[in-house]
Amino acid sequence: MKNENKEIKLIDIVEDGEHISPILPDEIKNYLIDIDGTICDDIPNEQPERMVDANLFDDALETINGWYDEGHIITFFTSRIEEHRIVTEKWLDSNGFKYHGLLMNKPRGGNYHWIDNHIVRATRYEGKFTNLIEQSANIQVFKK
Repeated sequence: MKNENKEIKLIDIVEDGEHISPILPDEIKNYLIDIDGTICDDIPNEQPERMVDANLFDDALETINGWYDEGHIITFFTSRIEEHRIVTEKWLDSNGFKYHGLLMNKPRGGNYHWIDNHIVRATRYEGKFTNLIEQSANIQVFKK
């Protein structure tokens, strides 16, 4: 159910007379969602035959499709390799996921530390898909 045609309005930003990367409106989130171990069984790339019938985790479909229907951007970001794109797209589509994109070849091994010039929020999946809540946490930042 990939839908790249859904119009997403970005806000043009000008700083010191220069155009910089546009941003999404505050009410729109840009979700990057892992697949294996997050929305379905944790299947390593070395066992691609299991990807065809991976078990979907409870509430993942309803939660993610709800975010999509609210106008958020849904992109699956997986460590699966490009060779697994077709089986992955078929699995997402046959399970009814609504999404905008699929990024393959995420580095393996976890312990991710994403550095970007835009706001980045990270949420670790710990066994239950729900809507997100606000909670304070310590983070690492660059020294000023």
